Amino acid sequence: MASYRDKKVITIGIVHELTGLSERRIRYYEERGLIFPERTTRGTRKYSFSDIELLIKIANKREEGVQTNEIKKDMLNERKKKAIHEGIIQGQINAHFKSTNRQV
Repeated sequence: MASYRDKKVITIGIVHELTGLSERRIRYYEERGLIFPERTTRGTRKYSFSDIELLIKIANKREEGVQTNEIKKDMLNERKKKAIHEGIIQGQINAHFKSTNRQV
């Protein structure tokens, strides 16, 4: 079951109110591949609390002068590191339970 943080239920207007970013700026970050809202059948963008946190991080980096292409590259590197870390953890779990099953 997905965490409430990841459920895409928040409209762009509410995201604007929560982050202080203009709706145009939020759509621009989507165009640049930094954020990925879901769309309803009528095309309304829906965001999650995780998306809002990410938008705030992006806005802070932009205020520091970091370009969107650098932010995107950093985000991709973070995702790769996370995937590698999760793979290592899963491998350790699998190895542990395989060795435990052999002892039985």
